[in-house]
Amino acid sequence: MQMLTKFETKSSRVKGTAFHPKRPWILASLHNGSVQLWDYRMGTLLDRFEEHEGPVRGISFHPTQELFVSGGDDYKVKVWNYRTRRCIFTLQGHLDYVRTVYFHPEQPWIISASDDQTIRIWNWQSRQCIAVLTGHNHYVMCAQFHPTEDLVVSACLDQTVRVWDISGLRRKSAAGAQPMMSDPLSSQRMNAQGDFFNVTDVVVKFVLEGHTRGVNWATFHPTMPLILSCGDDRQVKIWRMNDSRAWEVDTCRGHYNNVNSALFHPKREFILSDSEDKTIRVWDTTRRTLLQTFRRDQDRFWCLNAHPELNLFAAGHDNGLIVFKLERERPAAAIHQNSLLYVKDSQIRLHDFTSANDAPMVSIRTAPAGQYLPPPRTMSFNPAEKAVLVTSDAEGGSYELYNLPRQFNGQVADSTQARRGAGSCAIWTGRNRFAVLDKGAQQILIKDLSNQTTKTIKPPVTVEAIFNAPGSQILLTTATSVVLFDVQTRQVISEINAAPVKYVAWSADMSTVALLCKHTITLATKQLEQLCQVHETIRIKSAVWDASGVLLYTTLNHVKFALPRGDSGIIRTIDNPVYLVRVQGGDVHCLDREGNVEVIKVDPTEFRFKLALQNRNYEEVVSIIRNSNLVGQSIIAYLQKNGYPEIALHFVR
Repeated sequence: MQMLTKFETKSSRVKGTAFHPKRPWILASLHNGSVQLWDYRMGTLLDRFEEHEGPVRGISFHPTQELFVSGGDDYKVKVWNYRTRRCIFTLQGHLDYVRTVYFHPEQPWIISASDDQTIRIWNWQSRQCIAVLTGHNHYVMCAQFHPTEDLVVSACLDQTVRVWDISGLRRKSAAGAQPMMSDPLSSQRMNAQGDFFNVTDVVVKFVLEGHTRGVNWATFHPTMPLILSCGDDRQVKIWRMNDSRAWEVDTCRGHYNNVNSALFHPKREFILSDSEDKTIRVWDTTRRTLLQTFRRDQDRFWCLNAHPELNLFAAGHDNGLIVFKLERERPAAAIHQNSLLYVKDSQIRLHDFTSANDAPMVSIRTAPAGQYLPPPRTMSFNPAEKAVLVTSDAEGGSYELYNLPRQFNGQVADSTQARRGAGSCAIWTGRNRFAVLDKGAQQILIKDLSNQTTKTIKPPVTVEAIFNAPGSQILLTTATSVVLFDVQTRQVISEINAAPVKYVAWSADMSTVALLCKHTITLATKQLEQLCQVHETIRIKSAVWDASGVLLYTTLNHVKFALPRGDSGIIRTIDNPVYLVRVQGGDVHCLDREGNVEVIKVDPTEFRFKLALQNRNYEEVVSIIRNSNLVGQSIIAYLQKNGYPEIALHFVR
């Protein structure tokens, strides 16, 4: 399992983080009293909010409104509007540091936990405190609403976790009862008559005892009746509850300092925890075994947070925050003529572009219980033998060779016939042989269909990965270049300088190639003579050539085009990253991160016009001018800049 860091900040200590449910934003509350709003996709600081005096510990976005809430060591809970960029109001009542603040998923409520040993629930519309939960007898470190039920969980340094039933509060607010704190004198009189708040509104349902030191965090499972807690006894505990009782299920041991935060992975059977021992650990929920440890050299971790919808996590530490994910989400895929082969739900599926039929062909290896298998990384298809090579990062890099059923009868073939081997890359180089890169030994092994090695080649350079090329050639990528290598003669044919290349896209006739790096695309001929280079500030995700010789590519938030002689532009924006697989006319076929095949409609007019100009195909230029709605200052400026002022005159009515 890898920790793929998507974004990092440098700041003073981060005590709390919150993801925006829809936009690529993250809030960070800092120990120096500031709240930062970052765009983690662009890597930019959007805003700063500075009204708290002293550290800000709790932070949370509203699920639907343009609001967020913060709580700090100035005993205040502040509600902000991020569009108008100001604090709307402050909720006062706590008598000590506020540790966490959260919005209720549906009701207009905020919950806050404090060192004054109480938890308060506020109505942010009436701006009143509607309940005070007393019973803990030390600092309350955390309190959260259940995502769907009328429950609250709290963690306290008195070594207990409490579960509270707030159904009375919901009934009361549904009946439209007046808030209690409208008259401070009457509320003082009522307090004198006993613990007036907890009579019916909120009752303690369970007290979970088992931690031997203070508890720092407690949270509910999003769908199952489970609770996760962690504390200064360096343990992460899992609890199960039903209507009548709650009990300890198991303990994850392994941290060697205070555990500050823990959560259930929203989509997988994982638990994540972070600690002052400078590590984030990933555990298997069912087997309670440690799967992976991610260490930092200097920084203790203070908070951990999961994105409500995407596979993203954020951890705050002594010198900033990191946004990361645990697995690659790009589905392994390969294209042949009118079909797309791709991996989804541990099956190789076949998608037909013309009929849009989609069917599973063969199931692939899955992880044994309690172990972790990384998802497949790449796929290479041999149409002559109907064989598929799938590589993954399992066991330090391995490949599997699957045979697709010759006649598809609706039955999914089993994976027991698959042949396996070690190697970080595997690609077909002919109808009956494939090449495997052994990165550790720096060897390229040529193997036959029965998985026997027929030839071993020592490459002339230090190879990071291998990719397809025409005929008996393959592309070898190094840290600084790409080499075109002939497997049969063992000769280097040509070389081109490029940053570390992650993906390669060949045009349909194999005459041009696009070399994709993290932030650049190099377009070259099949002899690796450079045509042009495109630079992007945001990460490049995928690329595919259309029939006319234009490269379409995606970044995290755009579909763009690049012309072979050096010109690029935006075609459209996208909400979530997609991986292009083929372009046909105005239809762009792509895979999303869930492994669904989608079709995006685009307007090809602009790049066809610019390509026709570059190729000096003036008949097509004139026909596009006559038949399309290409207008505007930008196209006139483009024509003028590129020396076609006489064509620009066509656009002047």
